[in-house]
Amino acid sequence: MSALPNDDDIATRWTRHGFDRLLSVHRPVVLAHLRSIRRRNPSASPEEVIRILERRYVAAVTAGGAATGAAAVVPGVGTATALGISGAETVGFLEASALFAQSVAEVHGLPTADTERSSTLVMALMLGPAGATLVQQFAGEVTGTGKPRNAYWAELVTTRVPGTMLKGLTNRVRRSFVRRFAARQGASLVGRAVPFGIGAVVGGAGNRIAGRRVVSATRDAFGPAPATFPGEVRLPDPPKPVAS
Repeated sequence: MSALPNDDDIATRWTRHGFDRLLSVHRPVVLAHLRSIRRRNPSASPEEVIRILERRYVAAVTAGGAATGAAAVVPGVGTATALGISGAETVGFLEASALFAQSVAEVHGLPTADTERSSTLVMALMLGPAGATLVQQFAGEVTGTGKPRNAYWAELVTTRVPGTMLKGLTNRVRRSFVRRFAARQGASLVGRAVPFGIGAVVGGAGNRIAGRRVVSATRDAFGPAPATFPGEVRLPDPPKPVAS
């Protein structure tokens, strides 16, 4: 009997298959996303923009999960095919989570241009309270002061953990993320492939719950919205009228 792979083996395999890249979005894409929202809602405050981001994110992942589950009732779509579609939906969930987390970070003036920092942030958010504990404990070990008292830990990942120490934090968060996320998705993939329309309920409801958990973790990680937008998220001033 072959030995079961340990967490490091699983994490290495996921990294090799590009899952880390799914957890980070290029910053110009994030800024374009935010500017699009701001142009449609020019009078919205930073807090209101974050609420729009939250609603869009939960709606997107819910629709993605429901659509994937519904594929099981389409004639000619077998279980194996449905599982393959579910794998693609998992990719969509990760990418949507990355765009949401990085967009919130930008509104808070914490840009995540570094791929490793952004992917670590997203994984920690998806872990919920366990992710927050991992980040805070690691920061305390680095500084030698114990677990930081600061409740808003997103800044630790995006800016305050030194670059030379970041790899250690990333590896610790990734191991926990891969172990938990792979186990949850394994059960969820099967649920979405259940025929007779039940999969659509499992997929949509499950993703909605997961999305709301990410939203809750994001609020805890970043704290209250800032009073003003940072420079790169501000809309350009309207052109001044030309004097006749």
